[in-house]
Amino acid sequence: MLCPRRISTFLASLVLTCSAGAIAQDGDFAADDLENLKQEVLKLNRDLLVLEEDLLFPAQSQVAVYVSMDVGHFFDLDSVKLHIDNKLVETHLYTDHQKQALIRGGIQPLFKGNLKSGYHTITAFFTGFGPEQREFKRAATIELKKTDEPAVVELRISDSGGKQQPEFEVIEWPAP
Repeated sequence: MLCPRRISTFLASLVLTCSAGAIAQDGDFAADDLENLKQEVLKLNRDLLVLEEDLLFPAQSQVAVYVSMDVGHFFDLDSVKLHIDNKLVETHLYTDHQKQALIRGGIQPLFKGNLKSGYHTITAFFTGFGPEQREFKRAATIELKKTDEPAVVELRISDSGGKQQPEFEVIEWPAP
């Protein structure tokens, strides 16, 4: 199988070689020609990156997992471990800057990969500090029925004012 990066490097060098030959034949070396050439190479590179993404993560098998956090008064996030079908696929340790971004409404892409159609178990293990700075470990699970459509899953951490505890949910977003 050909590597998309090798293909893009080859095509970029081919474009540069052909254009350099055309400039040498004309005898004119214009800055505009060089700038146009750079723009063509950049556009080609963008197109190849999109193609690479489509080849690596085809829509019919694609799954993406995101982390979100609401308020964060009852839980100070330290790490998340993601398991799909009892296999560890991603681990992330959070910095203070990343935690603040989540509390302000950010959504962090945690994992992007491929799953075959069928049923899969997605489990997230959250580690951090809860009320009164006690160490806190919780897990949340969802049974995902993967179809031919891309699947998007959110790991949501929210505060429960009534319980004075954090809540952890794994939610599948509806297909567009």
